[in-house]
Amino acid sequence: MKPQIPQYIHDFDLSALPMVETDVLVIGSGIAGLFTAIKASEQHRVLMITKKSLLESNTRYAQGGIAAVIAEDDSPAYHQQDTLVAGAGLCRSEAVEVLVNEGPEGVRELIRLGTLFDLENGELALTQEGAHSHRRILHANGDATGYEIVRALAVEVHEHPVIDVWDEHFVIDLITDQGECIGALVLKEDGSKVFVRAKATVLCSGGAGQLYRYTTNPDVATADGVAMAYRAGAVVRDMEFIQFHPTSLCYPGAPRFLVSEAVRGEGAYLRNVKGERFMEKYHPQLELAPRDIVARAIVSEMELTNSTFVYLDITHEPPEMVKYRFPTIYETCMRYGLDMTTDWIPVAPAAHYMMGGVKTDLSGESSIPRLFACGEVSSTGVHGANRLASNSLSEAIVFGRRIVERIELLPSLAPSLGRDVKFRSMNNGGAMQQQSKPTSEKRLSLQKMMVRKVGLRRNGKNLQQALDTLQQELAFLDQSLNYREELEYANLLTCAWLVTSGALHREESRGAHYREDFPARDDAMWQKHSLQQREQAIVEEWMS
Repeated sequence: MKPQIPQYIHDFDLSALPMVETDVLVIGSGIAGLFTAIKASEQHRVLMITKKSLLESNTRYAQGGIAAVIAEDDSPAYHQQDTLVAGAGLCRSEAVEVLVNEGPEGVRELIRLGTLFDLENGELALTQEGAHSHRRILHANGDATGYEIVRALAVEVHEHPVIDVWDEHFVIDLITDQGECIGALVLKEDGSKVFVRAKATVLCSGGAGQLYRYTTNPDVATADGVAMAYRAGAVVRDMEFIQFHPTSLCYPGAPRFLVSEAVRGEGAYLRNVKGERFMEKYHPQLELAPRDIVARAIVSEMELTNSTFVYLDITHEPPEMVKYRFPTIYETCMRYGLDMTTDWIPVAPAAHYMMGGVKTDLSGESSIPRLFACGEVSSTGVHGANRLASNSLSEAIVFGRRIVERIELLPSLAPSLGRDVKFRSMNNGGAMQQQSKPTSEKRLSLQKMMVRKVGLRRNGKNLQQALDTLQQELAFLDQSLNYREELEYANLLTCAWLVTSGALHREESRGAHYREDFPARDDAMWQKHSLQQREQAIVEEWMS
């Protein structure tokens, strides 16, 4: 039975709240939010809201780089083919074509905005990652590409006269009136609320890694954008496809730190705990096979050897190269007594990237007018069932620019919109009952369940059990939620329902979605998208 998820999760009356007006409201501060804000500021007043700071986002932790056709022996056609293969039959070819053709100019614009990519002999340095046929990955400071991009863009945002930034603010819900998004209800740092009214609202809120106990994502990745958009009535697409990065550090006392795919791109081997290389058993591209294949191969080897990890071995490469190319990874490993140049590094898969999200057109607009989505929160059609490494940063730049071009064509909001919007929750009496267990404990229980039942390998029995549990837990949304911890948990619950129901519905294995009870890919029945919308059953959309 489909749960009754409310449109809003906090009591409010817009006529009684203070109101701030802006042209463009940008929610989130990763590469998508920063770049979109900068482009929008050329013609509009921009308000950017981030629940921590400009430098805290998934982008900051992106090590490998940004994919774009730069080399003379490469071409958009090669990049497009690699992306389509990795996407396992679910990429939208039009969206991929946009990405590969407009990505190089996006990189040049990042450079103009101050991003310092690594150079070799005066030319942009390029590396290769899994499932790429050519060296087309630009990187910065060896393995700190995301941080360098955010650094450069944040400087631009801070110095811009028409971009206002609200740090430590939390967007509770998107507000709609007469079928249009007119802004958002925002929780301020002091606990008060404000209504931000905007001609256009752009979700750049990142992914949902915190659905899982083990993730490469920071604490802020709590699925806020997808959950808010779904509650507002937007269509979300392909939520069952969660990418697990094959190699996160798995060592006592250390966090699940991402060990970039670029390490394998530069020649690292995967070995099981017996010291044996094993990827030849699973794919002809060995360590450079698509991520979903590598991740499942690692799990298989862990089971065969009764271990909780495998090893990543780059000790055969020159130590100077390793230290120069991967300074962040090297220093992090050294902090825990592991020397990449002499030691095999223990790694295991961890939740990494959400391929699905808010469905958009090629201009980044959702099914709700005036509501846009960019970056990991969006489903543009580029990634299909399995994102090609380093395409995500390119996607954010390309579609951020397209969103701003579409916003230029929007008429102003009607003055009457938003005057009479109010909401009262139906079950305020449930608040005390829900507090029988602290929200932090409920969140941890959810994360553990998602690992066990909706993780890297799935089956119908576990998915149904998870769905039954979520059905009960979603009663948490029937009360008016006031605190950030509660709001984040509500968003995680909502997204967990979307992921689990989509995974149970798709009775095949494709890309990052693997069903032990349906292990084969079935194009005849399942080469189609899963669309979910509040108060409606899952709808299937066949590939055109």
